[in-house]
Amino acid sequence: MRLLVVNVNTTESMTRSIGAQAVAAAAPGTEIVPLTPAFGAESVEGNYESHLAAIAVMEAVRSHPGPFDAVIQAGYGEHGREGLQELLDVPVVDITEAAASTAQFLGRSYSVVTTLDRAVPLIEDRLALAGLSARCASVRASGLAVLDLERDPSAAVEAIVAEAVAAVEVDRAEVICLGCGGMAGLTERVVARTGVPVVDGVAAAVTIAESLVRLGLRTSKVRTFAPPRPKRFTAWPPGAAAVVGAG
Repeated sequence: MRLLVVNVNTTESMTRSIGAQAVAAAAPGTEIVPLTPAFGAESVEGNYESHLAAIAVMEAVRSHPGPFDAVIQAGYGEHGREGLQELLDVPVVDITEAAASTAQFLGRSYSVVTTLDRAVPLIEDRLALAGLSARCASVRASGLAVLDLERDPSAAVEAIVAEAVAAVEVDRAEVICLGCGGMAGLTERVVARTGVPVVDGVAAAVTIAESLVRLGLRTSKVRTFAPPRPKRFTAWPPGAAAVVGAG
């Protein structure tokens, strides 16, 4: 089994970290292929960057020579999953939805701890769109920029743990979801301080993708995620054929 794990930003060190977390979660025989978009922002922390990342991720996957059995979009609260599902018939798993759906097997309510406060509405919108918001106790921001997770790991851990503790004690969350692909590797430290299950979205997405592949399930193409209709795209994608879509 071969899984593409696509970072939504262009920071290679974060792609390596996400890839390592995916490898750690993968079953024997699963090959993890980390992928970095060819263009976009070094970190994704708002709507403009998220929409740009969606295009970059779709193009990275569309142009990948393959083969692969499933795709994981490793960005929390980001746009683009639906577009990938139109382009592909293999399973596409978003780490936001993977973490939240997994959390609901473990407790009555869950909270997400993310980076900057401006990311909170994007995550709330993604959870609502996916039908996963009813049991979400809160989405809390640690105040960290995405790249702070690499620049100052010790401060990052303390800020994330503090918000996780507040989510459990104040918001009454029973499970914590780590709300950024760059938080991979913090699970055990948050568990130690909160005493509740902690779900890393990358690990959850790998496990879900493996299960879908083993079950022989693929993305439905009868309506919502039918392939794009063939039509002329003006100067897009750059250097590609003039006609893009199903043919």
